[in-house]
Amino acid sequence: MEKRKSKKIHKMRGRRAAGYGFSAGHRASGQRGGKGMAGSKKHHYQRVMAENPNYFGKHGFKRPLKMIRGETVLNVGDLDEAADRLVASGHATKTGRRYTIDVSRLGINKILGSGKITRQLNLTGVKSISVRAREKVTGKGGTIDLPVEK
Repeated sequence: MEKRKSKKIHKMRGRRAAGYGFSAGHRASGQRGGKGMAGSKKHHYQRVMAENPNYFGKHGFKRPLKMIRGETVLNVGDLDEAADRLVASGHATKTGRRYTIDVSRLGINKILGSGKITRQLNLTGVKSISVRAREKVTGKGGTIDLPVEK
């Protein structure tokens, strides 16, 4: 029967540091140069730069919240595609060939003009709409209810 290879520590019994250098070697965090990000600007700088070169310094800026406008936009083509689904879910009504969609109930602030229109759309509750979207809707015989500007 073969004897298994003995562990290194058995050979090192009786020696002060058991092969780990100084007397406290292989204990606590001294062997690895500190815990966490210790030494990141000194003896571990090379490692930090290799892992994440942008770790130090400031980068970019954060816009003030009052400058950010949270507009929810949707294209006219997407409204046209979703017209039947909106009627089925109760968010729109269909009378003849006309689809009446209350855009404000959907939570949309602005309508943009990308996409094709194949249906007559009556859009109500529109807060703002682009020129191209207005042309497309009225070109197919639809109407837009915009708030009166003072």
